[in-house]
Amino acid sequence: MDRGEELPSMLWGLDPTFSAFARLYVKDILLMKESCQVAGKGIYFYKSHPIFNVDVLGTVVYKKEREDFFCYGVDDGTGVINCMCWKDDVIKEGVACAWSKPTDDAQGGFSLAAELKRLRQAQQGRYRLEIGDLLRIRGFVKTSRRQREILAFTYYKVDDPVMSTQIEWMFSVLELYREFYDKPLDLRGDATSEAANSSLGKATKILKDFLKQKSVSKFRPYDVEDLLQPVILDKMAPKDQVAVAGPSPGQQLSMLLKEALEVLQNEGIVYRKVRSQDEVYSVTAQDKDLLMAIKDILREDCKREKYREKGCHILHILSAARQRHSLNLTKASVGLVLNLLEANSDIVSTADNYFTLF
Repeated sequence: MDRGEELPSMLWGLDPTFSAFARLYVKDILLMKESCQVAGKGIYFYKSHPIFNVDVLGTVVYKKEREDFFCYGVDDGTGVINCMCWKDDVIKEGVACAWSKPTDDAQGGFSLAAELKRLRQAQQGRYRLEIGDLLRIRGFVKTSRRQREILAFTYYKVDDPVMSTQIEWMFSVLELYREFYDKPLDLRGDATSEAANSSLGKATKILKDFLKQKSVSKFRPYDVEDLLQPVILDKMAPKDQVAVAGPSPGQQLSMLLKEALEVLQNEGIVYRKVRSQDEVYSVTAQDKDLLMAIKDILREDCKREKYREKGCHILHILSAARQRHSLNLTKASVGLVLNLLEANSDIVSTADNYFTLF
């Protein structure tokens, strides 16, 4: 990443990912570019986000032990990264102390010394992992001898016999990528606030809320036109002010509705299946035929040798869906459908913009 493409270091603190432990895939941690502004300081960039600390959950695939630290290789399913975990004073006290024979008092009843030894045993068990154990580690990223690794602030073994923790982790990481990591950082707070409070922002929100609450599958512009009248009334001048020449309220309403529908189309929320004088908009999330068509495309094409291992790219799915369902489909609409199907566990993403059936 060039210096000109990086966010200036004075603004890094405005990005919430900089001060948080970012839950990134290991493959992305290994591919992150180091900052050109403070080279060698352990600051990296995932897309436009500065990353310092990471949070990883994975399986131990190799281990080494030295006097002062453990070295674990952690595999989260996307890659393997080396994790250096320093020993604390409890572990350095040695195994002999933890496994010493109980006193006579412990055999006859409760013994504080015996309970402390059991507690230390349990604590050591959390830090001494074997190959195949599930490890969660939080730390900062470092490049040492041209190898990317994590230096742990804290780490521990995770007991997950039915994989509930790993499944919950997988869904939470996908949500974080979708909502934060894969979205560019927007520091135009005033502009965003102004857009949200503008007439177009209000109109777009009204239409989104209506489509979501009513579960509408198809509609025509005149079906939702009345919903935007309060926005036009807010713009009209008070009665004690002199009216100026301009579009009539009806014309303003039509223009506002047209602009709001364009925003919804650009975001993939609605689309027009057929271009005709009768303007009928289909709601992407409620179009069962579209969802079924995309599932059929994946079911058929993922059997082919070309797509069997990695799955189908979103552009291939878009091209096939246009031939099978509607020529007016956009990438945003297809992406929204794929996200819905993945959230319902009908499909799974195998890589960036590649999808296959579960």
